[in-house]
Amino acid sequence: MRIFLSTLFIFLSSSLAANAAPGLNISFGDGGPQGVGLGVQILVLLTILSVAPSILLLTTSFIRFVIVFGLLRQALGLGSLPPTQVLIGLSIILTFMVMNPYFKRINDEALQPFLTREIDERTFFKKAFDPLEEFMLSQTPDSELELAIKVAHIEQPDKPEDLPMHILMVAFILSELKKAFQIGFILFLPFIVIDMISASALVSIGLMFLPPATISLPFKIVLFILVDGWNIISENLVESFYVGQ
Repeated sequence: MRIFLSTLFIFLSSSLAANAAPGLNISFGDGGPQGVGLGVQILVLLTILSVAPSILLLTTSFIRFVIVFGLLRQALGLGSLPPTQVLIGLSIILTFMVMNPYFKRINDEALQPFLTREIDERTFFKKAFDPLEEFMLSQTPDSELELAIKVAHIEQPDKPEDLPMHILMVAFILSELKKAFQIGFILFLPFIVIDMISASALVSIGLMFLPPATISLPFKIVLFILVDGWNIISENLVESFYVGQ
């Protein structure tokens, strides 16, 4: 969570630095309407920073990345290697690669106009969530949308864009979990074959008390290196978000 907060803080800080950052002066005297408006801006930004981890977890491509990488680590049988921090860091970087066009729209259409006081807080939140809503709709099939609507006991809207944000988030999360586990199942198959071959070989030569995982682990690593596994999986995961758009 701290990694998410730090990353978003850097993103917002760079945007603030490009604008009139020295103008952020807090006073308790007769600041007038300008001081009050500035205080509201600071409050809104602090609120965004506090909920940023949840927003990034539930409305971006991070879910698919982190689950697939976790399942891949289990399929290889490497225990705690690569470390969880490395997998989360890689997932965050790939998430920003996928979400960069949407984050740019949020910055251009919501954050910058809000900092220059061209829009109010209500418009800011609407324009900030519109790109995320567009992304989630592009990745969520109708079956998950219908399930979320059914569970929420609400009427079917005329179009998916009219769905409440929390209903869309539920459908998106269910969709990402389903896709991530489907990819994980495919990743498990070649490593299960190696485990089965290793177990059969050990039984055939009478070494039944030797754990098959001890023998199969080097072969899994060699196979994964030979096929350039990290590059292939990372590339295909990123490309999977553009299929059908």
